[in-house]
Amino acid sequence: MPEVERKSKITASRKLLLKSLMLAKAKECWEQEIEEREAEKSRYLAERIPTLQTRGLSLSALQDLCRELHAKVEVVDEERYDIEAKCLHNTREIKDLKLKVMDLRGKFKRPPLRRVRVSADAMLRALLGSKHKVSMDLRANLKSVKKEDTEKERPVEVGDWRKNVEAMSGMEGRKKMFDAAKSPTSQ
Repeated sequence: MPEVERKSKITASRKLLLKSLMLAKAKECWEQEIEEREAEKSRYLAERIPTLQTRGLSLSALQDLCRELHAKVEVVDEERYDIEAKCLHNTREIKDLKLKVMDLRGKFKRPPLRRVRVSADAMLRALLGSKHKVSMDLRANLKSVKKEDTEKERPVEVGDWRKNVEAMSGMEGRKKMFDAAKSPTSQ
């Protein structure tokens, strides 16, 4: 039997109504939870902190009460400071341990690798598979330069530089330079 597409039994308006009811119920539960937290907080504070009765006390009794309250506040501040110091110490220690773990995780012993000489053909065969037979001669397209030609082109003349300077000094030297510049073009 061919499968027939099942239509939803709930209409779109019914879905929307259910969704709005669920949201309303969730909002109601959330508000109730907030009220319960507030009630728990006020109950805990009433249990821990008794109400102060300052009516009918003399000045010396009020001063004694203030001293007693200041002593209690100092004790609580010391405890708070100690707890903060312990928390800071623990967070630093956790951070250091995390760094150590990262360092240890990053360091692993690498095996010593050997250099293996592979020709270009073997490398292409490894990359492309054994079915493809490609031969590459990498040196085929390189230019060849003959050493002998370059040595013949540059004749090296080493002479006495003093003679050259004396010959070119004065008007006669300038005339020689002028004639030398003219002579190759006239040929």
